[in-house]
Amino acid sequence: MHLIKQHIERDGSGTITLKPEDPEDMWYAYNLIQPTDLLKAQALRRVTTTSATGSTSSTRMHITLLIRVRSTDFDPQAATLHVSGQIAAETPHAKIGQFHTLDLELQRNFTLEKAEGWDSVAREVVREACESGSKRMGAWAVVMQEGEAAIVGLGGERTVVRARVKVDVPRKKGGRGHDKGMEKFFQTLLDTLLRHVDLAEALPVLLASPGYTAGLFQKYILETATRTGNKALLAQKGSFLVVHSSSGNVHALNEVLQSPEVQARLKDTRYTRETKLMDDFMTLLRKDDGRAWYGPKEVETAVEKGAVGRGGGVLLISNGLFRAQDVAIRKRWVKLVDKVKDDEGGEVRVLSSEHESGKRLEGLGGIAAILTFPLADLDEDDEEDETAPDGAANTEII
Repeated sequence: MHLIKQHIERDGSGTITLKPEDPEDMWYAYNLIQPTDLLKAQALRRVTTTSATGSTSSTRMHITLLIRVRSTDFDPQAATLHVSGQIAAETPHAKIGQFHTLDLELQRNFTLEKAEGWDSVAREVVREACESGSKRMGAWAVVMQEGEAAIVGLGGERTVVRARVKVDVPRKKGGRGHDKGMEKFFQTLLDTLLRHVDLAEALPVLLASPGYTAGLFQKYILETATRTGNKALLAQKGSFLVVHSSSGNVHALNEVLQSPEVQARLKDTRYTRETKLMDDFMTLLRKDDGRAWYGPKEVETAVEKGAVGRGGGVLLISNGLFRAQDVAIRKRWVKLVDKVKDDEGGEVRVLSSEHESGKRLEGLGGIAAILTFPLADLDEDDEEDETAPDGAANTEII
């Protein structure tokens, strides 16, 4: 994401203009744009004109529209974002109040004004979106089997399939047809990989497959680099890691990422750090010593008691909670994040709902905390509410 222009006042009001540059940016835009925000972008709109003789004609025109956002629709497979709302500023071809859906596109600017101002969470999303690719993309993975492969980017927010390669390879091994088919497959796969991976970033590249396919592909990469004198590719020899997977399907990637060898290689990436945090939380939860709590009421109570602060306190919160349609709900979580970070000095980790760690957190209600000191019976209020609904007192009748 490229930051084109930013004008934010001290009270949080103002606008930011951004330009999405790759499919990952659409995910950031989806997490940034909320109902009631004002969004300005180019649109393709059908315009009907009437001539002096009374005849009408209809054409599609590129115009710039400002809409008050009502809903967003993100397609994670196609990485497309559709934003629907009502037109908020009249143009010669559109009246205020008319409904329109803006399709945000790569390499086209959009300007956003937050209805409730630019809070700390929204600004952090912008900061992460505008980071360089090497900081946002933690590693690459190629999950393959003979004749088929998927090139996957392991980003800070999402795991994205960037390309798929399929080449017909004769099944009969040992023959010339099979060998030629595999050579063509490896050549096509390497060319595709180099179009997506910036070698200058020196990120780890996992080569995963059942059997020996990944190992043979690594050998092909190094032989090709030597033969063609590709010094940049040779310099990244140590970036390639061959690992075993139970299948060549991209769904096997989760299994690959759990292997100790891969976790050791990716220890400095956001993905691995957040996975470890969730593992640490679950370990504490099993101990049942009062230092791990989950659920909105329990975590908020722990924060109010100052137990999620300096000295090891960690607030784990899903980014899905900040996409709430109700502005008051979003404000509730932003206030909690600010309290932990600014008032208590604790650590806050916003986990992506697209990552395995974020999915595990969503299974716990989307929010959890590791405490600096143990607290007991934070869920007692819930039990009391169940036994005495509507605030009624527990009274024994004889």
